[in-house]
Amino acid sequence: MPVVSLTDVTIRFSGPPVLESVSLHIEKGERVCVLGRNGSGKSTLLKAINGDHGLNSGSVSFPNGGFAATLQQDIPSDTAGAVFDVIASGFGETGSMLRSVREGESVDSLDTELQWKMEQRIADELELDLQSEFESLSGGMKRRVLLGKAIVGEPAILALDEPTNHMDIESIQWLEEFLKKGDMALIFVTHDRSFIRALSTRIVEVDLAALRSFNCDYDTYLIRKAELLEAEARNQSAFDKKLSKEEAWLRQGIKARRTRNEGRVRALKQLRAERADRRTRQGKASLNLSNAEQSGRKVISAEGVNVRLGDFEALKPFSLEIMRGDRIGIVGPNGSGKSTLIKVLLGQIAPFSGTIEHGTKLEIAYFDQLREQLDDETTLFENIGDGNESLSINGRSRHVISYLQDFLFTPEQARASIKTLSGGERNRLLLAKLFTKPANLIVLDEPTNDLDMETLELLEERVTEFPGTLILVSHDRAFLENTVTNLVIIQKGGIAREFNGGYDDWLNESKPLDSGRSPKKKSTRSNWKIRPRKFTKSEQAELDSIPSEIERIDARKAEIADKLASPQTYKENPGYAESAKVELANLENESERIFARWEELETLKESL
Repeated sequence: MPVVSLTDVTIRFSGPPVLESVSLHIEKGERVCVLGRNGSGKSTLLKAINGDHGLNSGSVSFPNGGFAATLQQDIPSDTAGAVFDVIASGFGETGSMLRSVREGESVDSLDTELQWKMEQRIADELELDLQSEFESLSGGMKRRVLLGKAIVGEPAILALDEPTNHMDIESIQWLEEFLKKGDMALIFVTHDRSFIRALSTRIVEVDLAALRSFNCDYDTYLIRKAELLEAEARNQSAFDKKLSKEEAWLRQGIKARRTRNEGRVRALKQLRAERADRRTRQGKASLNLSNAEQSGRKVISAEGVNVRLGDFEALKPFSLEIMRGDRIGIVGPNGSGKSTLIKVLLGQIAPFSGTIEHGTKLEIAYFDQLREQLDDETTLFENIGDGNESLSINGRSRHVISYLQDFLFTPEQARASIKTLSGGERNRLLLAKLFTKPANLIVLDEPTNDLDMETLELLEERVTEFPGTLILVSHDRAFLENTVTNLVIIQKGGIAREFNGGYDDWLNESKPLDSGRSPKKKSTRSNWKIRPRKFTKSEQAELDSIPSEIERIDARKAEIADKLASPQTYKENPGYAESAKVELANLENESERIFARWEELETLKESL
């Protein structure tokens, strides 16, 4: 029996429904990841489950009793007091009694088991000091307290909306392991592909106001989704061709009132109605980087740099040399100094000691995680165009409205104030502003927050193709692994260390980021610049495609053999045997080449 059931739920605000007659049943122990484009209704679905959104129709029920709890994405600004008190508030009125007991008052009706849950189980599982003040904790520890508040009442299902946003990698990994331990049902929205792969047992996609469930892991979902989109495109193409054909028939002037044609006219009207009702998806953003002239060989050189912010030593002395074409990821706990390091390297903060030198012909595009480059009092049009009607993008003049449409902003939105945008839309706008200027050094500070999956993957693709130099701060492990070749790890205490390799390489060679252990140091700086050969994504894609290629060749061989075995073939085409012989020889050569490539790729993959 499911722990929560949504039956024929419809929710609309204005215009078309956000969710229309959707049903969803979640069993105990399931960990359901909800995917979909920004604005598709993912958060609305979670709010419907926890009761924050009223329903226009349908029902949400808990067959075994219980309720839904939510781990909030943002830390409420009004949360204060001891950790004990914050978590106890998750019990509602019972939480007030718990606080009274803690303050020495006698409460006869209090279940002693609840005290145990608070004082032992929650404290031990979440590794929290119940006496600490909430306001004194780091962001990651505050999220643990809020998690304790959400689960202490033992909800039937826990809803998490973008739980990894603004969390450092260490905190994300802890959250993954914690959520995998229990058998509580989970439903969560996230763009973090590593988090999805580690946690989800089912994928539910919100698309065109409907829900589609995939009982599989994330990578299998991607394959099935691609197949569904391909089939949908074929069906729509066939439908449109049929509609076009019937419209052409009607325009020929045939007397539709004739009895034998009335049915065809009615069918055409039905086709028109179906086409009018067809929901269309929002297109994909078009992210195109403007490449500047190549920079000098040396991009940024830091020697003996020490950073102090007042009396606080933000970064201990470090040296770093960034060369043209380097792709550097910066990782470390929240508050360790990642953004500070970027600002020092860019010259926005002066070092307390040491020197920073920039190379020649440097053109920098800087994505600021605080979005300080966006003026909330201006419109999108004003912010992107700086008062001009057009922009020059890669030497071509573009109207500002047209350029913003590449980033999925409508003409109406272009004239609206920036303050009306959601977090994901603000990130897309900042990317649009970033890409208007030619650059040979791109600096991205947490660019993936709030982006939907498709835009994130497109950004990843463009960054990977960028021929210049990249400096990236991100908590998105998949994004890091797919885009950078070297790391700078900042440990607690402001200690910066270099590492030759990607994020997965670092994990394989190191303890958690706060362990205090430095990664293995390479013998020379030049060795740090050379990343070991890895099996690339394109090679993996080629390897994955080989079985289907072999099936295609075998199917064609079988088709030719059937034709050769049929006497009818020779009556209709006496010369077919000769042409078939040539085609079979070509197929055999192609088959041998594919098998040889298969063996080559398998050997390469095993050796790396």
